[in-house]
Amino acid sequence: MPPGDRTAPPAPVPVTGRRFTVCREDEPVPPAIAGAIAAIGNFDGVHFGHRALMAAVRETAGEVGRPAVALTFEPHPRAYFAPHLPMFRLSDAAAKERVLARLGLDGLIVRRFDAALAGMGARAFVEGLLVRDLGLSGVVVGHDFHFGRGREGTPAILAELCADAGLSCRVISAVSLPPPESFVSSSPVSPENVMDPVSSSAIRAALAEGDVARANALLGYRWFVSGVVQHGDKRGRTLGYPTANVALRDCGLAHGIYAVRVALPDGTVWNGVASYGRRPTFDDGAPLLEVNLFDVARDLYGQSITVELVAHIRGEERFDSAESLIARMDIDAAQARAILAADTVPSML
Repeated sequence: MPPGDRTAPPAPVPVTGRRFTVCREDEPVPPAIAGAIAAIGNFDGVHFGHRALMAAVRETAGEVGRPAVALTFEPHPRAYFAPHLPMFRLSDAAAKERVLARLGLDGLIVRRFDAALAGMGARAFVEGLLVRDLGLSGVVVGHDFHFGRGREGTPAILAELCADAGLSCRVISAVSLPPPESFVSSSPVSPENVMDPVSSSAIRAALAEGDVARANALLGYRWFVSGVVQHGDKRGRTLGYPTANVALRDCGLAHGIYAVRVALPDGTVWNGVASYGRRPTFDDGAPLLEVNLFDVARDLYGQSITVELVAHIRGEERFDSAESLIARMDIDAAQARAILAADTVPSML
């Protein structure tokens, strides 16, 4: 029997048991998180650096007896300003909410990033949005936080405006990757990289190279994607490796073979091996994530699944025959089983 959710490693920050309240877009702030201290940011990936903000907002809020929340914006500002350009998001709105809910906060406030917000000056951002509309008591931001029309607001300006408006303001310094012993995995982080600053851009770059171990170390958990299983050409069945196929939008992940864990709608979590790419042996089609679940056969068409990437096994290859491909897939599956049995990087499934 493959490991289920109960055997997954613990979340990076233990769930506190407190209620997690979500306030979306134009909804008024509910009483449960009124007067909160908020960590502000886009939080793409909710990575190790972002969690330093979450720890700080929990600490600050606890000192003054206020709720601790995250304040974020959808769509991502880059998608708003350049909707025609592809954007590799590490976490969509649902994934971001899923991770933030595991980090001991009291809630999440989501506000729409639109023309009104894009054109709002720095002072209006503080006095209008943070104070009048959201009723916050204080904020926590990163050292590189910018806000307001044309990104005119800096952490220093924010501190001044918050002081004028009666809000507390705390600015967190840059966060670097912790020592490699903090992340036990089948592919340890190399010592020469341990002081690299943590950023969403660095994680995207790692995933673009297929360096899942590096990306997961920067995140502090295994990166995951979600999508609806679609019908394919059923070729996997004839090869002895039936797959659940998911199309990923604007995904910058390197094409190749990966050890994965998959959460199904019924709450069970299964080990597997996945291919992401264009299937060069057969059709060189559009990129597709094809997931083979170990020891389970289910009809998943039309259902949403979540796929957690644990390790990169090899790059995408073209094979001379179906037989040579099957032989290699047997090796891939064996390697994936061994990796999954040993890996202890935290999970958000």
